Amino acid sequence: MKVNNSIIKKYFSFFLVLIGNTNLLLAQSDTAKKLSFSGYAEFYYSYDFSKPPNNEKPNFLYNHKRHNEINANLILVKANYTDKNTRANLALMVGNYAQYNLNAEPTWAQFINEANIGVKLSKRKNLWLDIGIMPSHIGFESAVSADCWTLTRSMLAENSPYFETGAKLSYTNKNEKLTAAFLILNGWQKIQKPNYIQIPSIGMQVNYKISSKFLVNYSNFIGTDKPDILKALRTYHNFYMQVDASKKLGIIAGVDIGTDKFSLDKYGSWFSPVAIIKYKLDEKASIACRGEYFDDGKQILISTNTENGFKTLGLSANFDYQINKMVQWRVEGKFYNSRDKIFADDSNNNFSFSTNLTMRL
Repeated sequence: MKVNNSIIKKYFSFFLVLIGNTNLLLAQSDTAKKLSFSGYAEFYYSYDFSKPPNNEKPNFLYNHKRHNEINANLILVKANYTDKNTRANLALMVGNYAQYNLNAEPTWAQFINEANIGVKLSKRKNLWLDIGIMPSHIGFESAVSADCWTLTRSMLAENSPYFETGAKLSYTNKNEKLTAAFLILNGWQKIQKPNYIQIPSIGMQVNYKISSKFLVNYSNFIGTDKPDILKALRTYHNFYMQVDASKKLGIIAGVDIGTDKFSLDKYGSWFSPVAIIKYKLDEKASIACRGEYFDDGKQILISTNTENGFKTLGLSANFDYQINKMVQWRVEGKFYNSRDKIFADDSNNNFSFSTNLTMRL
């Protein structure tokens, strides 16, 4: 991806001016007191033992993409405004996440992580309408490694939307156990809708906290990622649950199922189960293990050009250490086994080692 340095300078100069004058604004205006600013940075090193000649990891991965080099996965600055009846977010970013996940977007959009506004529609009910570029309503993982239980993302997360653009109507009940949302979207992980797609996509989410230690979630997507002329309909269903079994032990388990056309007149499906177990060793250290499988035999999402398509098992383990309130260090080993020889060394197996350092401001 060719990076436009002038656009980066323009966006980040704007944010530096905002952050530099925050104290003055807070002293002068009650409105400014509702503004908050935050930052996040993640630097990483990853070694892929298949030694890809172009230094890029496999085509089904979009984070921590570079092999054998120190790189930035995500550097993020964010402004948030929150009032009783209004809210807004603007977040700008650079790094591998932006480079590989947004390379199909126009240049102006490739540095936008969030840009949305929301209004409360009811005085009595917690009912909101948000419009703009927002985090995806699908899944339990995000691009922010420090928010996830594992250093790298699962195959399931890497091949489903991280972000979406559209309008979201959401409701949370009084005891905050139930959250429900309905969305009209530009498409499957899209900021700007492609000219060849005119029909909007829709989505839904229901998140229910059975107790303080147990929640379940269902999200879906119904729409298309293909030109209207193909008359293809993509359906996607995301199920997961999270259980805090004790103060030290947590479990996340989920499965995603999708369908779409893989030829002019034939539909196929893909699915991916994943489970993560996290154990807190003490106040600063924890470990996590992940098991996952991704079956896309018809190569709808992941192209391999092999007989059996993409059918891959993944196992990973990581160790995390919270250096202080702002800084975290992580290390992870990850193994993939594919039915076909899809990796850079013409092998069925792939092993990688990754470590990162993250900071929140």
